[in-house]
Amino acid sequence: MADSELPTRPKPEETKEAAPAPAEGGDSKNASKNALKKAAKEKAKAEKAAARAAQEKAQAAAADANDTAKGLYGPIPETKDVIPTTRFSELSEEHYEKEVTVVARVDNARVQSAKLAFLMLRQQGQKVQAVIAAAEPISRQMIKFTGGLNVNSIVQVTGIVKKPEIPISSASISHLELHIRKVYMISEAAQMLPMQVKDAERPPPTEAEEGQSQVDAEGAPIVTLKTRLDNRTLDLQTETSQAITWISSGVAQLFSEYMIKSGSRWIFTPKLVGAATEGGSNVFEVKYFKRNAYLAQSPQLYKQMCIAGDMENVFEIAPVFRAEDSNTHRHLTEFAGLDFEKTFQSHYHEVLDFAEDLLVFILTQLKERYASQIAIIQKSYPKAGDFRLPKDGKALRLNYMDGVALLKEAGVDMSEQERFENDFTTAMEKQLGHIIREKYDTDFYVLDKFPMAVRPFYTKADPNDSRFSNSYDFFMRGEEIMSGAQRINDIKELEASMRAKGMDPTHEGFEDYLNAFRQGCPPHAGGGLGMNRIVMFFLGLPNVRLASLFPRDPQRLRP
Repeated sequence: MADSELPTRPKPEETKEAAPAPAEGGDSKNASKNALKKAAKEKAKAEKAAARAAQEKAQAAAADANDTAKGLYGPIPETKDVIPTTRFSELSEEHYEKEVTVVARVDNARVQSAKLAFLMLRQQGQKVQAVIAAAEPISRQMIKFTGGLNVNSIVQVTGIVKKPEIPISSASISHLELHIRKVYMISEAAQMLPMQVKDAERPPPTEAEEGQSQVDAEGAPIVTLKTRLDNRTLDLQTETSQAITWISSGVAQLFSEYMIKSGSRWIFTPKLVGAATEGGSNVFEVKYFKRNAYLAQSPQLYKQMCIAGDMENVFEIAPVFRAEDSNTHRHLTEFAGLDFEKTFQSHYHEVLDFAEDLLVFILTQLKERYASQIAIIQKSYPKAGDFRLPKDGKALRLNYMDGVALLKEAGVDMSEQERFENDFTTAMEKQLGHIIREKYDTDFYVLDKFPMAVRPFYTKADPNDSRFSNSYDFFMRGEEIMSGAQRINDIKELEASMRAKGMDPTHEGFEDYLNAFRQGCPPHAGGGLGMNRIVMFFLGLPNVRLASLFPRDPQRLRP
């Protein structure tokens, strides 16, 4: 046999390398078997899921086919027909056993059982309980749908008005309830809200309590004023906020009503002005194309220009802007101003009498026309119902120095005020308010004859004593709501007053204003009221932000 044909022995290292070969073939076969098993399992799982889905679909279809309430609930049907709806405020005992349709928010929804569910419906803060029970044609599916509605969703509910055996204490309208026959979704709210409206229905904590425990004694969340203002749209849905906004509306309505009846003309003055004419530091500067402009601090100069334009009696309701870095309970950087200006024949007290009667009218009519709203607010803010008006219907009027004397008698250091150098401080005003309430039994009063040193350049000096001015402030609960005065109508006197205040009459920002007086201007007086403050002090609210729809202050520029 040739050497080449002789079998050769493998080397040890070759044996080691070749040995695993059979094993590799076995692993591959095992892996293939595992993959087949896994695929079979996945297929079986998918088949089961498909069968289950088909079964559920069939069950749902069967349930849907057997749903006796089909068409009575779910998304609101599209229709051209106008369905008459009833306001919660209109519901009464006359509706017992009658069918009504309401549109409201879901304040709360809960399923009591498969055959019973409850809805608390809310409409502009008022609440009515609704109940749904399984009885032909109401189905369990409809009950499940109703009890599962998201809080704050807007729904249309049709039902029979019933008288409950026991008044429903958790509802604003406790003497009736709605037995649901139909319920449709109009607008669904998110499942998670930034705050619950029911938690905002309690008064916010005081400034001293801010940042403390986030729950009250009963474990309910405390909603701070900041949280409420950050989520103002939800906060406005509470019954108290609804009532406060009605009072604000009422103040503006009553003001315009009185002014129009007096023959006053409603004017609309610019809020963008070319110069900071009423003071340099307290204005907001804005870009106006290629130059600077300012947001108006008040319509004062324009009101006077209207008087010079022979308009005689004017008023305006408009925003007022003050760039004051005041983070107090009563200051805003933008507020609603109620301004008026009026000519007189002989003495500025003709206008002061008019203004006093205006405020007494507004405050008296608020109590009469908005008694129900005041009662609602009083549940959260007890002072809302105890505002004291003058018994004889005439405003209490004191001179500035009378106020100084009352405070001095109470032990307050009034040395600076007696030197006519400073106005009252906020603390002094509040204390004077307490003194006047105790002595004269009124929360509304007027101080006349303020020192000339503390009034604006356009204020007329008292002709009998130049230390004082023909100016006045109005107060509610010891805090100022209006500043007013007789205005200087003579051009030479006006320019002299400006120079005395360190102002330059030749400044271009005053040119149009002063030209109005060069053409002749009748004697006139007026004032500017802060609507938000009137609402705040009338209702005894702790913060003016509660009396402002979307408040603006040095820290807040949204929402």
